[in-house]
Amino acid sequence: MDGETHRLTVPDEGGGRIDRFVTEHLELSRTRVQKLLEAGLVAVNGHLAKKSDVVSTGDEVEVVVPPAAPVDILAQALPLDILYEDDALLVVNKAAGMVVHPAPGHRSGTMVNALLHHVRDLSGVGGRLRPGIVHRLDRDTSGLLVVAKTDAAHHALSDALRERKVKRLYRAVSWGHFEQSKFKIDAPIGRDSKDRKRMAVRDDGRPSITHIVVRERWERTDFLDVRLGTGRTHQIRVHLMHAGHPVVGDAVYGVGWERGMGGPQRLWAAELARRVSRHFLHAAELTFVHPSTQLEMTFEAPLPEDLAALALWARGDDD
Repeated sequence: MDGETHRLTVPDEGGGRIDRFVTEHLELSRTRVQKLLEAGLVAVNGHLAKKSDVVSTGDEVEVVVPPAAPVDILAQALPLDILYEDDALLVVNKAAGMVVHPAPGHRSGTMVNALLHHVRDLSGVGGRLRPGIVHRLDRDTSGLLVVAKTDAAHHALSDALRERKVKRLYRAVSWGHFEQSKFKIDAPIGRDSKDRKRMAVRDDGRPSITHIVVRERWERTDFLDVRLGTGRTHQIRVHLMHAGHPVVGDAVYGVGWERGMGGPQRLWAAELARRVSRHFLHAAELTFVHPSTQLEMTFEAPLPEDLAALALWARGDDD
């Protein structure tokens, strides 16, 4: 069958269930991996694999990913802040409020709809609803994304992301104050057993690492530099909540957090919560090696107007 063939060796720490192993190492959705298994496109040590199979250290896994079906998403002339573009890729500064790719309830108005109007032909590796998308940002998270225009670029960037060679730095504000100014959060993340729309720290989750540096200490919050060691869904938001300092304005993992604050600065915290219209999280820096030129590229995006205004107020500089 035509398509991309991937050959993976299970590392020393083992691999667990075959569908989970392939999902993590090829950055494909679990649903798509299960369909590949059902179609007989996944083999372990030369034998066709079943969804329930478990892989062990040293096993050789072969996965054939067929070409994506033609994309039938509406191209829309939507505002798009493109910082860089060449024949292989684009770097986009995504606005807060824009969903990255179509999904149930968001079939139009997404970044992919805008990209298809601008580019016309994106890499199909991400599937019918996610052409060109190498990594994602939550709807209310602003900042930098790299988008692949060719399948070769998509595979190279996805591999680099999986091997932790893509460097991503976020700016965030969290409630309260951390004792340390520089530290690491190492806690596995998986689906919340009580709410499938949320993520949570859980013993059987996927390994997740977040590096934190406190840039500034405000009245009742910390202004942070956050670097991803891994890229799990909602990782920064979940890790900061787990540490007891959720992201300011986070309607899922930190709602109402300021109400529990006492002391003379309680009113300051309440006013900040009143002023924030979305969670204070912004993808500020992105570094990767260009898949064609092999040159390292770094892009920066300053805080957007809404977050910059909040920062000025919090510092007392908004005269």
